[in-house]
Amino acid sequence: MTEYFEIGQIVNTFGIKGMVKVKPFTENIEQFGELEKIYIKNKNGKKEYKIQEVKYHKQMVLIKFEGIENPEDADLLRGSYLVINRKDAKPLEEGTYYIVDLLGLEVYTDEGVLLGKVDDIFNTGSNDIYVVKDKLGKQVLLPGIDDVIKKVDIENGKIIVHIIPGLM
Repeated sequence: MTEYFEIGQIVNTFGIKGMVKVKPFTENIEQFGELEKIYIKNKNGKKEYKIQEVKYHKQMVLIKFEGIENPEDADLLRGSYLVINRKDAKPLEEGTYYIVDLLGLEVYTDEGVLLGKVDDIFNTGSNDIYVVKDKLGKQVLLPGIDDVIKKVDIENGKIIVHIIPGLM
C-alpha cells in the first residue's frame, strides 16, 4: 500500500495573508482542520508544512501554512498537491477504501472473467464510477453500488463485480 497519498490540490491563493485555496480529494473536508502538518508535493519534491489555520468556503478548503506570509509566497505553491502519511489519515469505515488503494486492482466478474484493471474512480454525486481498462485500452464504466461491486480484496489485488443487465 502507498505510504503517502494525495488529499487535495492547491488551485489558487486566497486573501492577502498567504492563504491557499485547496480543491479537496476527499468527501470529508473537515479532516483538514484536524491535521497539524501536511506535505506539499510538486516538481521540486515533498516538503512538510505546519498548518496555522483552516477555513471552508464553497466546498473548498482555505489553508494558512506557517512560513507562507503573503500572496506571492502562496502563489509559488499553486498546482502543488497536499499529501499526508497514511498513519495520519483518519480510519475509514468498514467497506470504504482510499481510491489510491483501488487503483491498479484487477477486476473480475463473478463468473471469473477478467475485465481489466481499475484505472480511475470518479464521483457522479450519487455514487462512484470505477473506470476499468483492459490491455487494449478499452474502458468499462462500473457504478460503485452494492449490486455491482461484490467484493474488494486489496490484499490479493482484485475486485469481484456482478454485471447487471444493460451495464455492458
